[in-house]
Amino acid sequence: MAHLLKEEGDFKYIEVGEGTPIIVLHGLMGGLSNFDGVTNFFSAKGYKVVIPELPLYTMSLLKTNVKAFANYLKKFIDFKGYESVLLLGNSLGGHIGLYHTKLYPKKVKGLVITGSSGLYESAMGSGYTKRSDYEVIKKKAQYVFYDPKVATKEIVDEVYETVNDRNKLIKTLAIAKSAIRHNMAKDLPNMHTPTCIIWGKNDNVTPPEVADEFYELLPDSDLFWIDKCGHAAMMEHPNAFNKILLGWLKSRKF
Repeated sequence: MAHLLKEEGDFKYIEVGEGTPIIVLHGLMGGLSNFDGVTNFFSAKGYKVVIPELPLYTMSLLKTNVKAFANYLKKFIDFKGYESVLLLGNSLGGHIGLYHTKLYPKKVKGLVITGSSGLYESAMGSGYTKRSDYEVIKKKAQYVFYDPKVATKEIVDEVYETVNDRNKLIKTLAIAKSAIRHNMAKDLPNMHTPTCIIWGKNDNVTPPEVADEFYELLPDSDLFWIDKCGHAAMMEHPNAFNKILLGWLKSRKF
């Protein structure tokens, strides 16, 4: 990893740059390094990029759910003493950001979601019956992207290790069920936090109509598309993603 992982109190996180904090929330199978493009770009543009390591596999099974992760984020923001933050979440991270904003809207001045769960999930925690077959897991990892080459051996190895660790697999399935249980369709119309929705036109996991629904339900939202792009826009098209996000932040005067 290009950036140093800090350890303070109960938290592990990356922190780069100075300025308004952008707290980045990773997904279920997403490593912190997936956001290197975002980290390098925005830390040079007057923002402090902070990526906490979410306790997806370290909490008790009873606390392995979206609400508990949203509360963990609240504790992290309080621990750091931030008065006002921007949240950026991919996949499950987007869902955690949305749920945290529902519970604790005061400190969240802006929200960015990309490939977010919260309305619909396409088999987020299924298809692991052949988890010992490396080629099967490789295809599952490639399915996340428009260009399968983005699923490097390092990424495939990480997914393979995760699904073949019994404890992690049990918690992966628990998180997937929790994401379905914490559907936010009824909450979103009451959430007035400015929200930037950046979506891959070729997302197989959370298809384009999910982005349309987020846009319709969130009262103060803007929707942007990236062509030839799957579920992780910030990885597959980092330059386009960063350009869209910077433009949105400037338009909102963040």
